[in-house]
Amino acid sequence: MADSVIDASARQLSFLATRDRDRCRNFYVDVLGLSFISEDGFALVLGCGECQLRVVSVEEFTAQPFTVLGWEVSDIGARAARLAQHGVEMMRFPGMELDAAGVWQAPGGARVCWFKDPDDNLLSLTQHPK
Repeated sequence: MADSVIDASARQLSFLATRDRDRCRNFYVDVLGLSFISEDGFALVLGCGECQLRVVSVEEFTAQPFTVLGWEVSDIGARAARLAQHGVEMMRFPGMELDAAGVWQAPGGARVCWFKDPDDNLLSLTQHPK
């Protein structure tokens, strides 16, 4: 659309808050495997595919009770196991039956797991059925 504010080629930027940038950088780069792009006085900039994640330093904030960031993966069981190897615990929610790895299967066939970053931001991995 010629009058649209955001065109189809615009790259998406995501934002998260952190109270401890070093701890956050370790988690997102060393544990999750995002690539380090840059860091300045305001944010840590990480890359994942065509998207960028800007992790902004703040003194205080309240993490939200819902998923704020997620990734689509091809083998969620293997990814959940790798997270567990790094000491990351899968979140469990009342009323949702999860497998031993902490992965839930949605009625439509998607498989999802949730976990938190060092600032209690709720993150997820999703594997869609083929």
